[in-house]
Amino acid sequence: MESRLRIVQAMEEIVPEGSSQPSQWRLRAARHSPEPFDSEKLPPILVSEIRRFLRVANELERESPRAAYLCRFHAFEKIHTMDQNSSGRGVRQLKTSLLQRLERDEEVTKLLRLQKSDARELEYLYLKKKSENALEIAFVLMEVLKAVSFTDGHEQFLPAGGDIKEKSESYSPYNILPFDSGDSQNAIMLLPEIEASISAIRNVRGLPSIENSCETGLPLDLLYWLQNLFGFQTGSVSNQREHLVLLLANMHVRQNPKPALATKLDDRAVDELMGKLFRNYRNWCKFLGRKCNFWLPSVKQEIQQHKILYIALYLLIWGEASNLRLMPECLCYIFHHMAYELYGVLSSAVSLNTGKKVVPAYGGQNESFLRNVVTPIYKVIYEKNKNGVSDHSKWRNYDDLNEFFWSTNCFKLGWPLRLENDFFCTSFSSKQISTSKESPNETCEWKWLGKTNFVEVRSFWHLFRSFDRLWTFLLLALQMMTIMAWHELETPLELFDPEVFDGIMSIFVTNAILRFLQVVIDISLMWGARQNMEFSQRLRYLIKFLVALIWAITLPVSYATSQGSSVCSTMQFQSDAGNFCISLYLIFVLIYLISNFIGVALFFVPAVTHYIETSSWLACSIISWWTQSHLYVGRGMQEAQVSLLKYTIFWVILLSCKLLFSYHFQIKPLIEPTKHIMKVSINTYDWHEFFPEVQNNAGAILAVWAPILLVYVMDTQIWYSIFCAIFGGVCGIVRHLGEIRTAGMVRSRFYSFPSMFNGSFVAHPSQKKKGSIFKDILKNKVCKSTEAERDELPKFAHVWNQIIANFRSEDLISNREMDMMIMPLSSKFGGTSARWPLFLLAMKFSSAVNMARDYVGKHEKLSRKIKKDKYMFYAIKECYDTLKNVFNFLVVGDLDKRVLRALFDDIETSIRNSSTPIDFKLAELPVLIEKVIKMVEILVTVFENNQTRLDALIISFQGFLEFIINDMMVEGGRILDIIDSSYGQERGGDVSLMQHVSHMFKSDSRGFIVPFSQSDEGTRNSVLRFPLPDKGPLKDQQIKRLFLMLTVKEAALDIPANLEVRRRISFFATSLFMDMPPAPKVRNMLSLSIMTPYFLEEVKFSEDELRLSQDGGASILYYMQKIYPDEWKNLLERFNYNITDDDTRCWASFRGQTLSRTVRGMMYYRKALKLQAFLDICSNQDIAKGCIAIERDKNQKNSQNSLAAKLDALIDMKFTYIISCQMFGLQKAAGDSHAQDIIDLMSRYPSLRVAYIEEKEEIVDGKPHKVYSSVLIKAVNNLDQEVYRIKLPGPPIIGEGKPENQNHAIIFTRGEALQAIDMNQDNNFEEAYKMRNLLQEFIRHSGQPHPTILGLREHIFTGSISSLAGFMSYQETSFVTIGQRFLANPLRVRFHYGHPDLFDRIFHITQGGISKASKTINLSEGVFSGFNSILRQGHVTYHEYMQVGKGRDVGLNQISKFEAKLANGNGEQTLSRDIYRLGHRFDFFRLLSFYFTTVGYYFNNLISVFVVYVFLYGRLYLVLSGVERALIIDARLQHIKSLETVLATQSFLQLGLLTGLPMVMELGLEKGFLSAMSNFILMQLQLAASFFTFSLGTKAHHFGRTILHGGAKYRPTGCKFVVFHAGFTENYQLYSRSHFVKGIELIFLLSVYNLFSMSYESSIAHMMITYSTWFMAINWLFVPFLFNPSGFAWRMIVEDWADWNKWMNNVGGIGVQPEKCWESWWNTENAHLRHSGLCSRIIEILLCLRFFIYQYGLVYHLDISQKNKNIVVYMLSWFVILAVFLLVKIVGEGSRRLSTNYHLIYRFLKLLIFLSVLAGIFTMLCVCRLSVMDLVICCLAFLPTGWGLLSVAQTLRPKIEEYGVWEPVKVVAQAYDYGMGGLLFIPIAVLAWMPLISTIQTRVLFNQAFTRQLQIHPILYGKNRNR
Repeated sequence: MESRLRIVQAMEEIVPEGSSQPSQWRLRAARHSPEPFDSEKLPPILVSEIRRFLRVANELERESPRAAYLCRFHAFEKIHTMDQNSSGRGVRQLKTSLLQRLERDEEVTKLLRLQKSDARELEYLYLKKKSENALEIAFVLMEVLKAVSFTDGHEQFLPAGGDIKEKSESYSPYNILPFDSGDSQNAIMLLPEIEASISAIRNVRGLPSIENSCETGLPLDLLYWLQNLFGFQTGSVSNQREHLVLLLANMHVRQNPKPALATKLDDRAVDELMGKLFRNYRNWCKFLGRKCNFWLPSVKQEIQQHKILYIALYLLIWGEASNLRLMPECLCYIFHHMAYELYGVLSSAVSLNTGKKVVPAYGGQNESFLRNVVTPIYKVIYEKNKNGVSDHSKWRNYDDLNEFFWSTNCFKLGWPLRLENDFFCTSFSSKQISTSKESPNETCEWKWLGKTNFVEVRSFWHLFRSFDRLWTFLLLALQMMTIMAWHELETPLELFDPEVFDGIMSIFVTNAILRFLQVVIDISLMWGARQNMEFSQRLRYLIKFLVALIWAITLPVSYATSQGSSVCSTMQFQSDAGNFCISLYLIFVLIYLISNFIGVALFFVPAVTHYIETSSWLACSIISWWTQSHLYVGRGMQEAQVSLLKYTIFWVILLSCKLLFSYHFQIKPLIEPTKHIMKVSINTYDWHEFFPEVQNNAGAILAVWAPILLVYVMDTQIWYSIFCAIFGGVCGIVRHLGEIRTAGMVRSRFYSFPSMFNGSFVAHPSQKKKGSIFKDILKNKVCKSTEAERDELPKFAHVWNQIIANFRSEDLISNREMDMMIMPLSSKFGGTSARWPLFLLAMKFSSAVNMARDYVGKHEKLSRKIKKDKYMFYAIKECYDTLKNVFNFLVVGDLDKRVLRALFDDIETSIRNSSTPIDFKLAELPVLIEKVIKMVEILVTVFENNQTRLDALIISFQGFLEFIINDMMVEGGRILDIIDSSYGQERGGDVSLMQHVSHMFKSDSRGFIVPFSQSDEGTRNSVLRFPLPDKGPLKDQQIKRLFLMLTVKEAALDIPANLEVRRRISFFATSLFMDMPPAPKVRNMLSLSIMTPYFLEEVKFSEDELRLSQDGGASILYYMQKIYPDEWKNLLERFNYNITDDDTRCWASFRGQTLSRTVRGMMYYRKALKLQAFLDICSNQDIAKGCIAIERDKNQKNSQNSLAAKLDALIDMKFTYIISCQMFGLQKAAGDSHAQDIIDLMSRYPSLRVAYIEEKEEIVDGKPHKVYSSVLIKAVNNLDQEVYRIKLPGPPIIGEGKPENQNHAIIFTRGEALQAIDMNQDNNFEEAYKMRNLLQEFIRHSGQPHPTILGLREHIFTGSISSLAGFMSYQETSFVTIGQRFLANPLRVRFHYGHPDLFDRIFHITQGGISKASKTINLSEGVFSGFNSILRQGHVTYHEYMQVGKGRDVGLNQISKFEAKLANGNGEQTLSRDIYRLGHRFDFFRLLSFYFTTVGYYFNNLISVFVVYVFLYGRLYLVLSGVERALIIDARLQHIKSLETVLATQSFLQLGLLTGLPMVMELGLEKGFLSAMSNFILMQLQLAASFFTFSLGTKAHHFGRTILHGGAKYRPTGCKFVVFHAGFTENYQLYSRSHFVKGIELIFLLSVYNLFSMSYESSIAHMMITYSTWFMAINWLFVPFLFNPSGFAWRMIVEDWADWNKWMNNVGGIGVQPEKCWESWWNTENAHLRHSGLCSRIIEILLCLRFFIYQYGLVYHLDISQKNKNIVVYMLSWFVILAVFLLVKIVGEGSRRLSTNYHLIYRFLKLLIFLSVLAGIFTMLCVCRLSVMDLVICCLAFLPTGWGLLSVAQTLRPKIEEYGVWEPVKVVAQAYDYGMGGLLFIPIAVLAWMPLISTIQTRVLFNQAFTRQLQIHPILYGKNRNR
C-alpha cells in the first residue's frame, strides 16, 4: 500500500491541476492493480525473441508499471515485425491478447510514470538495475530504451550499453561450467582438473587463422576454431565444449601416479579418452582396409593439441548428427573425411587442383555442417514406412543405411557427398529423374538400393534359419531315439547291432537334407538384399548351395546303395579274421564330418577362433568367409575358456536329462501303440474317406504322434526353468543373497555392519582388491572380529542416521521410530562417539535388570552371561554412563559433586572387584529403575521451565539417593561420612539419612537453589544447573535417549513397523556382505549421467485428481490413505497436523507411478555423493561438527570457498540428470499444467535439466516452414531458462518414440556412465549410496572382458495393491533376480533387460546409442542395445548388491497390454538381423541359452497352445472318422501314456509353473523357504493358475500374429495406481480375438469329442485326459471378469449391459473411435490383414480351413443323412450355408431399400422369411426324420463353418469388396460378436445375481488389502469422503 500511495503522489506531482486528463483516468490509476501477463504460454516461434521482454515486464510491474508497459509494447512491435500477417500458429491470439492489455494500460501507466518521459523512466530503471548487477534486466531495458529513444527522437538518453551487452552475454545461462571470465571464480572452475582441461582446449597456439571467422566476445578455443572451420552450430559447440572439458577433467583426476602439475592436463588422460572414443573408428578403418586419418605433428608440444582437436571434431559431429547418431559407421565415414580435411588445414597443404590452401568442402558458414552433411542423409532416413505397418522389405531402416557403410562401396559417395548417388534414392520405384542444383540441365537415373545384408521377411522360417543348429540337433536326436525305441534296445551295446547301426547312420542323410533346407531358406530370405551384396558374398551363397545340394544327393544315394549291398552294408566286425569293411556311405560320412571335427576342436580353444575371426591375414579371412558372412559386427564374440566350460557343462547335463526323459516317457511308450495301429485294418469309416487305400493308418499315427513331437520340441524350456531355479539358487547362496532376511536377523548381525560398511563404502588411501568369494566368506563368517573397531562407528553411524532421516522424510516411520533407530553422534561427555540404536538396546536393558534381579551366584558368571550378549552389555554401559553424565551436568555444587563422585566410585570399585552381588542388593534393581524412570521423565518435561516440575525433580533426586544408599548399598557409610564431614558437625548428634538427604538440592520459593542454610557463607553451596538449556546434547542425545531406553520394552521388537522399511534395511544389510568393489573417493570415481525419457505421463497429481473420484470409484487421495494408513499418519505428524495442499500432492505423487517419484529417487544419487564427498575429507572427530559446518555454509551460498560450494562443485562434475521431455514445448505453449509441474521439479532440484524438442514455424518466402530444435533448459527463479539450442534437420521422431526421444537428449548427458531410467521407477538413498561402488565395476574386471553394460536388479513396489499386482511382482522379481543372475553368469547371454542398467557411455555413443529406433522392428528397443553391445565385442554383467524400484501395472487389462507389447516385440525380434547374427555367431551351447531366454520362450508358449489344438483336432479326426472306435474296440488301445505325458507337460507351462519354480527359489533365498511356500500356496488360492493360463494365451496370440501378419505397436498401459472396474465392452474389445474366440473354439472341440466318444469311452476317462484343456477354455473366457474389480456386482452388470448394447448398435464411420462403436473396432481389429503379405494370407486361409472339419465330420452323423457316406451329403450341407447367406443378403437389401419409405412392406418381408424358415424346419422334422439332436449337431457344425468363412472373407476383403457382398459379411460378423457377447454375459449375470459371489471375488482379488484390514468396498463403490 505504501508503494502504491507513493506512486499516486508522484502521479499528482507530474500531472498538474489544470491538466486536461480526464478524471476517470486518475481514478483508474489510483485503483490500478498490476497483474502479470502470461509470459510462458507463447507460440514456439516467438519464445526465444519475445519471452525475455514479457518476463522483465512482469518483474517490473510493481516497481514501474510504465516500464512494464513499454517492454510489452516493444515485444508487440517485435512480434508484428516477425510475423506481420499473423500466419504462425498462435501468433494472432497472442497479438490480440497483448494488444488488449496495452490498450488497457496505456493511459493508466502514463499517470503512474515516475519520470517526466518514457525515455527518462527507462533510463532511471536501467541505471538502477545496472547498479544492482541485474545485468539481464538492464540489457532488456537498454534495448527497449533504444527503441523508445529513436522513436521519440531522444537519442541523448541512450547510455553506453556496449559494456552491459558484453557483461550480459558473459553472464549468459550455462549448464555446469560457466566458461565466461565474469564467473571464473565459480567453485567448479577452481577445481584443478577443470582448470587443466580448460587450459588445454584454450591452447590455440600454432593453429592457422581462418578467413571469415565469426566474431565472438568469448575466449577463442579449439572448438570455436573448429566451428569456424566446418560450420557447426554455436549451441552445439557450447554443449560439446562443456562435454569435452568434463570428460578430460574426470579422466585427468583419476590418473595414477598423479601428474606432477595438477593444473596441466595429463597426456595419459587424453590418450585414454582418444582410445575409448575412436575404438570403433579404428576397427572400421581396419575392416575396410583404410588408414585412420590421424596425423600427429612431430613436435611433442603440439601432439596433445592435435589429439584434442580430433576428439573435439568427433564430438561436434556426433552432437549435431541428430538421427545419424543411430548409425555409428556413418559417423565414422563423415569423421574420416573431415579429419582428413582437418589435417590438410593444420599442415597448410595446397590443393593440386586449385593451387590454393586446402579448405573444408563445405566451408565454415553458419549451420553449414547441418545443411550440407546431416540433412541429405537425414532425408534418406526419413523414408516413408507407413507408420511401421509397411512390409519391412520395402523400406530401409537405420540398420540398412548404417550397414551400407560396412562396405568399400560407401566411398563412392565421395566428399563432398554426391547427392546423385543411388544411396540417396528413397523411392521403391526402379528409376527416378533427379536434377542437381549445380547443373540444372543434368539428369541422372536413380535406382533404389534396397535392403543391406539382411531382409526382414515375415515368416516363421526365421526361427529355423536363425537357430538351425538347435533344430537339427533336436530332429537328429529324435530320429536316433525313435530308431532305438523301435528296435527295443535294452543296453547301449546293442547300438552296434548291424540293423540298429544302419538305422542310426541315417541321421547323416537327415542332416544333409536339413542343411540343404537351411541354405535354401537363407538364400530365399536374403534375396531382397542381393543388390547390395558384394561379389564375394554372392559367390559364397552359390558355393554353399551347390555343396549342400551335392551332399543332399550324395549321402541318400550312397546310403540307399549301401543298404542294398549284401557285401558290406555297414561296419561289421569279423571276430575270426579281426578285420572289418567300410562302406562307401561311411567314407562319405567321414568326409562330410571333417568340418564338424574342426569346429569341435576350435570350440574348445576360443582364443584361436577369436584370432581367426578378427585377423586380417588372408588364410584367416578365407576361413571366416566360408564359415560366416563377412560383416563388420559379430566377430570375436567368444567367451573365455572357463566361462565356456561352465555353460557347456550346464547344457550337457540339462540335455542329457531332457533326452532321457523324452526317450523313456515320450518316444518309447508310443512305439508299441504305433505298431498296433499299423496292424489294425479299418474298412469302414463314419464319413466319406477320401484316401481309404492309405496303408498303416497314417492319419491315426499322425494324430497320435503330432502332439508328442511338438511337446518334445517345447519341453526343453521346462527343463531350463527347472535347472535355472536350482543352479540360480546355488549361485545366489554363494553370493550371500538372503544373508539377512528378517528384522530379527538385522538385530543379531547389526554389530558387524560397521566393519563391513567400512570395508566397502569408506574410501581408503590405499585400497586393496577384494579376494575371492571363498575368502570373503571365511573373513565374514569365521574370522570376523568380535568387537567393532571404534573408528568404524562414526562414519557408519552418520550414514545410518541419514538413511533413517530419509525414511522419516518419506513418512515411512514416525518420530518415535526415528528416535529409536538413529545412532547419536557426539563428542561431549566422553564415551564413544557413536552409540547403537535404541531398537537394539531397549529390550536388552530390561532383560538384564530381570536377569540380575533373579541371579544368585558369583559376579564373574553374571558378567560373562551379560557380556555374551553384546547389545545387553552396551545397553547397561550406556545407561550407566548416561546417568552419570546427566548427574555431572546438572549438579554444580561442590559437596553434591563429592557425594555423587563417591557413589559412582563405590559402584565402579565393586564392579572391578567382582563383588557387585555382595555390595549391592540386586533384587531391588527394578524399584531403583522405576525411580530412575520417574526422575528422567521429570527431566524431559522440566525443560518447559515449570516450577512444579522442578520441585518434583528435586524430590525425585532425593528419593533416588535415599533408595540407593539406604536400600541398595550394603554399606553406605562412606557416603554418610562425606555428608557428616560438612553437615553433621554443625548440627551435632545423630542425624537420620532422610534428614541428610532432604536438605540436598533444596530450592527457595522463587525456584533458585539455595545452600543448606540461608546463613551459610556460600562456600559450600549445592546448586543445580538451572534454567536448563532448551536444546543441546543433554536433551536431544542424553535425556531423551535414556528415557526411551528405560521405558521401551517389548514394543522395540516391532520397530520399524513399516514392512517397506524392514525390506529396505534387510536388503541394505545383506548387500554389506556381498562382493562389491571398494569405494574410491568421490573425486576419483567415474562420472555418471541419468536420463529419463518422458512423454505425457503424470508428473504430479493435481488437487482435482487427488480429490475427485476416478470412474465412479474412490478418489486417489482416499485410496492412498487407505492403502498407506501409517504413512498418512506419519505425514500428519511431520507437519504437526497442519499440512498444505502441496504437501498432500507430493505425498500422494511419491506413492504413485509419477515423474516426481522418479526424479526424487534419482536425485538421491546426488545427495549420497555429496555425503560421501564430505566423509572423504573429514576425520572421525570432525563428523559431528562438520555436519553443522555444512549447514552453516548453506547460509553463505555466495561464498565460492565455502565447504558446501566446493562439495556442490565436485558433485556437479560427477553427476548430471536429464529428463527428456519430448512434448514439453507443446505442453507449455498449450498451457498444460504438466509443463509447470516439470518447472517446479527443476526448481526443487536445481541441478535437474530438461531436454525437449521444440517445433516452431518460421516464415520462409511467405510460407510457414517448420523448424525443429533440441533445447536444454534449467530453472531460474521458478522460470525455465534456455541453456542450449541445437537445430535439427527435421522431426527427430522417425522411428520408435522412446529411443528417438532418448537419442535427441543424449547429447546433453555427461560422464562416462549412463543410466537410462524409465518413468515408472524409483530409488532409495541407501541404494544410491552404492552407486560409487557399482561404477567401479567398469574398472574392476579381473580376467574378464571390459564390461559395457552393468545389469541391476529391480524391486517391484506395486506388488501389494492387489493379487494381480502380486502375481506380476513375483513373476517380474523372479526374472530380474534369479533369471538374470543365471543369464549373466554362467550362461553369458544377458543383454539389456532392465532400465536400471548402466551403460559404458563412451562405448555406446560411438556404437549406435543405448537403443535401436527403427520403426516396429525395434519395438522392444532396450534389448537391442544389449544385442548390439554383444555383437560389437561388448560384455554384459549383472550385480545384485544394488537395486532400483520399479512400478508395474496392477489391473488385468494393463497387464495384458504390457504382455502383448512384449510378445509383439519378441515377434519382431524373431525377424531381426540381430537375432539371426547372434544365433549364427554364438557357439552351440551359448546358442541354446540365447534361444530359450529370448524368442524361444515365446515360441514355446505358442507351441504349448498349438499342442492343445493339435491334440484336440487329432482326437476330433479320430472320433468323427470312426478310427478311434476301431482302435479302442479292435486293438484295445485305451490309454497311451505318451499322450498323458503330453498334456501333463503342457499343463506345466500353462499353469505358470515355468515361472513358479524360479519364483519359489528366489523367495526362499530372500525370505526363507517356509515363507516362499506359504506365498506360493496363497497365490494358488488366489487363482494364480487362472491368471497364468490367461497370460499364456496373450503371449501366444500376439507373438504368432506378429510374425505372421505384423501389427506390432506400442501399447500404453497408463501405469495407473488405482484399481478400477473395466466395462464389459472394454474387455470384449481387448480379448475377443485373443481369448474369447479361441476359448469358444476349445469348448466346441471338447463338446464334439465328448458327444461322439461317450458311446465307447467313459466320460470320466475323457475328463481326466482333457481336464487341463477344459481349465484353459474356461479361464480364457471368464478370467477378465473374475479379476475385474466389482466384476460380479449387479449394479455394474446392468451398466455394462447398457454400454454393450450401445456400443454394438452405434453407427461407425470415418473418425469414429473403436471405443465408440463396434464397426470401427472391427475394422481396427482386422487392420493387420490389410498389410499382410501373400504368403501370410495363404497361411491364414489354410488355418481357417480347420473350421470346416466340424461341418464335414458332423453332417455324416446327422439322423437325416441316414448313414449315407456319399460326398453328396457334404455338398448338400453347403446349401444351408448358402441359404443363410442369401437370407442375410435379402434382409440387408430390404433394409436398405424398404425400411425408410416402405417400412410396413419391410416388416412383412421379415415375417415371411421367418415363417418360411420355421416351415422348412417343421417339414424336415416330419418328412426327412430330422431330430432335435440333429439341430444341436447342425449348430456345432455350421457355426464354426460360418466363422471360418468370415475369417477367409476378412483375409480376402479387397476382392470381396469388388463384388459388392461385403455388407452381408459385416452383418454376419456383427451377429457373431453379438452372440459371443451374449454367451459370455449370461453366466456372469447369473453369478452376479447370486449372493456372496461378489464378496468372494473381492476377497480373492484384494486379499493382501484385507490382510491389512483395508475396507475395499468403499473404495470400489466410490466413497469420496476425504480427510
